[in-house]
Amino acid sequence: MEALQYAEYGPSSVLHVVDVPEPTAGPGRIRIAVRAVGVNPFDWKVRSGAFGDTTPSRLPVIPHSDVSGVVDEVGPGVDGISDGDEVFGVSAAGGAAAFVELKVWYPKPPGMSFEEAAGLPSVVETAGRALAMLGVEKGQTLVVNGAAGGVGSAATQLAVARGATVIGTASERNHDYIRSLGALPVTYGPGLADRVRALAPQGVDAALDTAGRGAVAELVTLTPTPADVVSIADFDAPKLGARVTDGSEGRSWTALREAAGLFEQGRFRMPVEATFPFDRAAEAHDLSESGHTRGKIILLP
Repeated sequence: MEALQYAEYGPSSVLHVVDVPEPTAGPGRIRIAVRAVGVNPFDWKVRSGAFGDTTPSRLPVIPHSDVSGVVDEVGPGVDGISDGDEVFGVSAAGGAAAFVELKVWYPKPPGMSFEEAAGLPSVVETAGRALAMLGVEKGQTLVVNGAAGGVGSAATQLAVARGATVIGTASERNHDYIRSLGALPVTYGPGLADRVRALAPQGVDAALDTAGRGAVAELVTLTPTPADVVSIADFDAPKLGARVTDGSEGRSWTALREAAGLFEQGRFRMPVEATFPFDRAAEAHDLSESGHTRGKIILLP
């Protein structure tokens, strides 16, 4: 089968389409014919060599984990799913391939495209995990730094659905988009804390930093305690008393079911910024790395 692969760490040009053996569905898992693959910043960071040769530990690598597609093999011990079912989820190994074994999956809502579904798993799980750490609930006010990105878009919509007031930071060109998610937009950058206070004179209960870029220093001045700030992007945040989540403390995959249910109610969406075939994956990685996207970038087999 065809798959995207790199045999060395480096720039996006190390990505190539190759032929590899097809996987099979092991115990407790399923196999799908892939229809779409989500691109996340983690993917190009690993490819670049930013984590050294430890993540993953063995080359060559088939990148990406977020996928959607059609079930074509059900492994031993799996019930409640059949060949032909449309699902989205997380690959057991590399996801950018024609066929992929899944370790986590949920039914794809009938009205959701495969492209949009492939953009959900990692960003929704991360958003759900961060909101759980912050204890966001009805009546609270939450600041989401980087609200126009994948995780930011997911966190904003999940928090709004739970009855929270959300203030989302974004460039001015994305302010209408932030409003469409049910949040109050504010421009990021120096002076952020003052702009947020003008929108929320009653105060802020919690803040989620999805973008980094030094925002934690201002966010901790807004919340009751620095620990009421969680970052997924700034691993120096604990130096300021804030917290970091990277998934090592446990995953929140049930957030995918929550997002799918909200989608069916018309209360959740994940915009697709652009799609690329596997042989243009380098362009997809470069676009993601630019940091100037709204929603998700998707690869198509």
